[in-house]
Amino acid sequence: MDFAGFSGYLEELEKTGSRLEMTRVLAQMFAKATPDEGKLMAYLSQGRLGPAYDNPNMGVADKQVVKAIQRLSEKDAGKLFREYGDLGLVAEKIKSQIPSLPAGRQVTKSQINHNIQTPKVHEMLMEIAKAGGLGSQEKKIQLIGDLLTRLEPKSAKYAVRIILGKLRTGFSDMTVLDSLSWMIAGDKSLRKDLEQIYNVRADLGEVVEKVKEYNSDKAIKLIKPEPEIGTPVLMARGERAASAREIWERTGQAAMEYKLDGLRIQAHIKSGKVNLFSRGLENVTEMYPDVVDGLEKQIKQECIVEGEMIAVGKNGKFLTFQETVQRKRKYNITEMVGKIPLKLYVFDILAADGKGYLDLPNDKRRELLEAALDTRKGDTVRLMPRKIAHGVTDIEKYFAEAIKDGTEGIFVKKLDSVYQAGSRNFNWIKYKKSYDKSTIADTIDAVVMGYDAGQGKRSGFGIGDFLIGVYEPKEDKYLTVAKIGTGLTDEEWREMKAQGSKYNVPSKPGNYEVSKLMGCDVWVKPKIVVEIKADEITKSPMHTSGYALRFPRLVGWREKQPEDATSVGEIIKLYQMQKK
Repeated sequence: MDFAGFSGYLEELEKTGSRLEMTRVLAQMFAKATPDEGKLMAYLSQGRLGPAYDNPNMGVADKQVVKAIQRLSEKDAGKLFREYGDLGLVAEKIKSQIPSLPAGRQVTKSQINHNIQTPKVHEMLMEIAKAGGLGSQEKKIQLIGDLLTRLEPKSAKYAVRIILGKLRTGFSDMTVLDSLSWMIAGDKSLRKDLEQIYNVRADLGEVVEKVKEYNSDKAIKLIKPEPEIGTPVLMARGERAASAREIWERTGQAAMEYKLDGLRIQAHIKSGKVNLFSRGLENVTEMYPDVVDGLEKQIKQECIVEGEMIAVGKNGKFLTFQETVQRKRKYNITEMVGKIPLKLYVFDILAADGKGYLDLPNDKRRELLEAALDTRKGDTVRLMPRKIAHGVTDIEKYFAEAIKDGTEGIFVKKLDSVYQAGSRNFNWIKYKKSYDKSTIADTIDAVVMGYDAGQGKRSGFGIGDFLIGVYEPKEDKYLTVAKIGTGLTDEEWREMKAQGSKYNVPSKPGNYEVSKLMGCDVWVKPKIVVEIKADEITKSPMHTSGYALRFPRLVGWREKQPEDATSVGEIIKLYQMQKK
């Protein structure tokens, strides 16, 4: 497919606010693509050059794109940018007004090719991203100009938006999976099978490519995905429980582990190289050199292990999440390693030496994890503390011990449970202490859906309040629970505005359900996950979830996928727990 055709689909996606219509457009687009093209389109349609965990940074600012566009025409690109506020529109307008290249620009006819294929555009975008070293900024400007020269107006608009990370299509990974099911089966019947493939190997482009190659519902159902070192596995999650007795009734004899208030990490070790992935599929290897060094020394085989990173004080006590999260940074890393050293407490192993372990029972995986870790080579990487529960009393005692040691609580895991990638179920059950005297026994991870422009003092921030929602996995929808307009520091308001501006879209995303009373001035993609504390959950006709948070306030930002946010079902569970 040529890039002009692909840009036509991007325009359709941008214009619609209907999730069903987005699904239809994507299904049509992927149906017309080859497997290789489909893979690249999956990335490009979300404004990326690769999967979320391996997406090259373009390293391009607005001013460089202005210079590149300026070289195409006598028009003042900077003035047009100030007028339109969108360099994609500027590129489109200028390209529509020049039938050929400006005087003095010598190129061959083959270079003025409005039918340039999508893979070639992707290749040129990769070249822009990889340009580095002395003179790299000028090199990027030249490469952007060369690309825009070859594109028709609409294609130029979308190429510029991809370069600047400002593509505004507003659909989720789950919508792509739905579209693939419609493309093959004519309905959503393959969604569960496709989700299983994606959960084990979280590369959406690879899923599209594989589906296009198999091109049959029967063949797709037979795909048995296995973990691959280097490609993150979507992390398993646990359900909540209100009491030790409830846990025992659900699990029987089970393993109990500390639940640390740190940063969850999946470590991939292969050929002496370590990659660290966050719950949000971000490659964070460069941020934690001390943990990487520990894994290189202490893990004896090629494998995928999972654990929790946490700062530990000189007295051996666990430090707070606020102290641990200071290590999440791109600058002054070496200095912070000395100030706040981390320990990685591993609790699971998902694959090793070419074999997938997801279908092995939990107790067997623990045995293999212990065999893979050499504690004699250092103590940066440690085994998560663990005991076996033989009854309700054991759970209560271990919970008290965990709280005394400064943890959030405990996880209780069925001994025979497999690792269900990307799933939240009662194979793992979390049992946590109350954060404060509020009647809700846990904080809530919510998705920022949009915000209103600030007034008065907040006009300087450009944001006055923000709308949050929770996830409904069965329908892939986000339903509202609160609008928050107080309790943030000035710095937090600035950060929220910066995050919101990064992901804003021209209209409400198709999988948002919002009442008229809760509309927003600006809508954002479901990308920003925040941790929220509240005094109470109440039933509410104003919010589409049916529930509202009373006195909600921001605790911080969370490193996780929006689909991993608190679900509507969990809100109902928390509502019921506070009434007991």
